[in-house]
Amino acid sequence: MNSIIMIAVAASICTAIAGILHLTMLPAPNTYMTILFLVGGVAQIFWIIPTIKRWGKAWDYVGIAGTVAFIIIWLITRMPDNPITGRAGRIGESAIIIEIFQIAFIVLLGILISKKTVSQTSKA
Repeated sequence: MNSIIMIAVAASICTAIAGILHLTMLPAPNTYMTILFLVGGVAQIFWIIPTIKRWGKAWDYVGIAGTVAFIIIWLITRMPDNPITGRAGRIGESAIIIEIFQIAFIVLLGILISKKTVSQTSKA
């Protein structure tokens, strides 16, 4: 198995775990959180397909951007007096696990993008 496939599988596993963990948080305490965890969790699970099938850099960049947005929302909602909830949210074990898998997904997808760029440059 070549390294690109192994990295794609690892990235897919990371986003799948994060998505499943987001879905296990349903129903959330309020409607907005429920929508966020439902849409985000389903999107993360869907992202297995473009990652494994290597649909292209555009899909990779959108996956990274969406995951970064999820991380930023989490970070903002942990700050005291934040603009979203007005108070700092707690930092639980499951949240830390989700963030680790999301960060791993971003790193692995970045590696895939760079490997694809390098292989295209070497062919030219």
